[in-house]
Amino acid sequence: MQTIQLEVDMMDRSTSGKSKVAKKGRKRGQNGTLATGSRPSRARRVEAVEGSCEVCGSTSWDSDDVRGETVCSECGYVASENMIDPGAEWVNHSNGDDRSRVGAPTTLTLSDKGLSTEIRRSDLTSGGAKRHGLSGKALRDWRRRQRIDQRSKTRDSRSRNLSVAMQFIRDRGDLTPQIEQEAASLYRHSVERGLVTGRSIRGVTAACVYIAAREAKLPRKIEDIGEAFDMVSEVEIKELKRTIRLVARNLGTHHITGPEEYFEKFHSDLGLPPSVLGDAREIWSKIKDNLAWQGKKPSGIAGVILYFASQRSSSTRTQSEVCKVSGISEVTLRGLLKILSSMID
Repeated sequence: MQTIQLEVDMMDRSTSGKSKVAKKGRKRGQNGTLATGSRPSRARRVEAVEGSCEVCGSTSWDSDDVRGETVCSECGYVASENMIDPGAEWVNHSNGDDRSRVGAPTTLTLSDKGLSTEIRRSDLTSGGAKRHGLSGKALRDWRRRQRIDQRSKTRDSRSRNLSVAMQFIRDRGDLTPQIEQEAASLYRHSVERGLVTGRSIRGVTAACVYIAAREAKLPRKIEDIGEAFDMVSEVEIKELKRTIRLVARNLGTHHITGPEEYFEKFHSDLGLPPSVLGDAREIWSKIKDNLAWQGKKPSGIAGVILYFASQRSSSTRTQSEVCKVSGISEVTLRGLLKILSSMID
């Protein structure tokens, strides 16, 4: 009898312990809803199968996240397969429960593609040192470590070359992030083909910026690119044009810029109403097949068409204003205007 009573007491204790654990795991919040614990990293279902099993009629389903299948737990019928996981792709090479990944994606506009870490300058100022509780000696030590870290990343000449070139593209290119990536890719290909050897980094980066904008059909004038990269003399502009032809020929970027690609930029620079832009596009659609435009500067053609359209509207612009925007002389503008007037007539 003592043995039986002992077994009964043990069963009662285990039952009461389980009930306490169950109550502890099902605590309710203030609003009456069940309060769950911390969400596991991978505990989520990719798809839900509703209804009963077609074979046995059961409503109990099991999901296999590895195979991407949902099967019946009673008979093993596969109700859904090749399920798509809409969540993030988590990869954890450690033994921790946290599978989240942090950090920016790789980018071509950094010399190391953003894969290395760095010591921020803002953390080593007097205010940053005070915020982090660093003494004067510790601050000097960390500044020395920062210099050593920066020098260790640019030991070879190619790393130093890419570091300077990517800085030029980011600071002076004035491009959107997507076109910046394209310009950085063009420069990296130029380095691999040896086009930078014997030429200035500034000149090759300016050529890559010009070609990237031209390929994206957002052309820039060579004079504007030269001014942004401090290449304003006649000799430097001539060298920039020569470098542009060299890079385009070796990398196979032979997009031909048309006058219609300059319309929006010149229209914005001149501050014309939208109706003038529509008239300019209509005029160009009528005369673009004429052979008289061959050999003429595309930006000059765009400028003279906008000038002609503005003269027919209430918002007129002077020849000097149009020439300043399009980068041609007033003599050239009047010559192109005669050609355009003969076509229109």
